[in-house]
Amino acid sequence: MALAAPLIATGLTIVISSIFFLTLGLNPFLTLYTFFVEPLTTKNGLSEWLLKASPLILIACGLSIGFRANVWNIGAEGQLIMGAITATGVGLFLPFQESGLLLPLMAVAGVIGGMAWAAIPAFLRDRMNTNEILVTLMLTYIAALILSWLVHGPWRDPEGFNFPQTALLPNQGMFGVFDYAYRLNTSIFITVVVVVLTWVFTERSFLGYKMSVGGAAPSAARFAGFSSSASIWIGLLASGAAAGLAGMMEVAGPLGQLSPQISPGYGFAAIIVAFIGRLNAIGIVLGGLLLSLLYLGGETVQLSLGLPSSIALIFQGMLLFFLLASNFLINFRFRKIAMRAH
Repeated sequence: MALAAPLIATGLTIVISSIFFLTLGLNPFLTLYTFFVEPLTTKNGLSEWLLKASPLILIACGLSIGFRANVWNIGAEGQLIMGAITATGVGLFLPFQESGLLLPLMAVAGVIGGMAWAAIPAFLRDRMNTNEILVTLMLTYIAALILSWLVHGPWRDPEGFNFPQTALLPNQGMFGVFDYAYRLNTSIFITVVVVVLTWVFTERSFLGYKMSVGGAAPSAARFAGFSSSASIWIGLLASGAAAGLAGMMEVAGPLGQLSPQISPGYGFAAIIVAFIGRLNAIGIVLGGLLLSLLYLGGETVQLSLGLPSSIALIFQGMLLFFLLASNFLINFRFRKIAMRAH
């Protein structure tokens, strides 16, 4: 059932979506085809599919490490923003912008920015026993306000026609593209490396095993001497690093500059990806491809059928709801009980 639950949730999402489309007077088969199949029939569609899947998979890999230990980072969106901010600051204001070291330094800055933002809830949870769910979520709004202040104020491009955005990053601060006709770039290799490292850490390392035990059986972990404090810090810093790196990849990849639209909600959607993938690196790849298809399908039905692109958020919500409901069947089963006569 652990493997079947995501498939059940996906199937129920499609069924309920078909009913939803019928109520709107649309052909459900045509609409579902436009949503899930049509985006993958062109090279540009395939390029955008992988481009959108990359940050989702990357962030979900980081989140899965903490989730295994019951460390609930809900603020990856804010850590992504802070990673994008720190990486852009390095890219725009370091004096040697023509150096080949610029892009690696931006990546390091993105990781540090995400980790620093995640270190705040880690410290508060470890020292003051605060709820990391609330703290990480509230910090997301603070990060968004910092981003808005920067692009509307001190970092706004003076030649940007008053748009809230920074200047374009230099060429040395951008990932190379595979084909200039499409946006897919070499940052996808970073995601591949992170997936492999996540699998090794969670499935083959003793530290990953200790974190899994801490999440599944906290009393047993304490009896064995496993540190809950270490799990908190590792879980939050790993997810913060992944989210910050994803933010750097967005500004140094398809966007090329910092703006308020740095993310369409990748940090929140990655939570769904992590659970669809059962907190397993290979499953996360499949979950990321599914969620990125929802983003791409939302754009396609907007252009082809005139539906709002936000319909993708409805799909995400239904998918998460049915996934949580299907998880009930992992530990419980329905059984008919004979009624006794009194």
